[in-house]
Amino acid sequence: MALIVQKYGGSSVADAESIKRVAKRIVDTRRAGHDVVVAVSAMGDTTDELLDLAGQVAPIPAPRELDMLLSSGERISMALLAMAISSMGFEARSFTGSQAGMITDATHGAARIVDVTPIRLREALDEGAIVIVAGFQGFNRDTRDITTLGRGGSDTTAVALAAALEADVCEIYSDVDGVFTADPRIVPTARTRDRVSYEEMLEMAACGAKILHLRCVE
Repeated sequence: MALIVQKYGGSSVADAESIKRVAKRIVDTRRAGHDVVVAVSAMGDTTDELLDLAGQVAPIPAPRELDMLLSSGERISMALLAMAISSMGFEARSFTGSQAGMITDATHGAARIVDVTPIRLREALDEGAIVIVAGFQGFNRDTRDITTLGRGGSDTTAVALAAALEADVCEIYSDVDGVFTADPRIVPTARTRDRVSYEEMLEMAACGAKILHLRCVE
């Protein structure tokens, strides 16, 4: 039995049918005898829609309130995914970033993870549940406020959980074929890489590759 952390992006959980497909993949992993922890993004374009809504009510939204607003997107998808898994006969429990022990600094909109204390996740795993965690968000102990990690932050949530839980593998699922040598939409001759070093991926992410969040690679 292995402990596997899986991350699903917004396009993977864009609608009800997509959520059910993801739930089946998670259940298949559990049926294979593995413990599963899932980090999930907001559905489809939810984050962009929330940002647009915030801009309509306030020209410059307060950073604290913006984090409160944006973090709701992942809470929706985590709860729906847990419901879908439960309907397949497996226990699933969803957790917000703060419930999962994702402790960050106090920077709203681009917080950095300073500690992970996944006590409740361990308890849920020990009781045989599949764990679903809202990506992209955390909690600052000093201000006691919700924070967000910046766009693409669910990748960072996943690898931080994998490290804290000493997972055997961390799987980042995306709707693209893999990591390319360049953006295939711009460079038609771009090739997929079967393997890539952390240093190479770090440089690609820093130069604008959207496949992985920069701090996720770090």
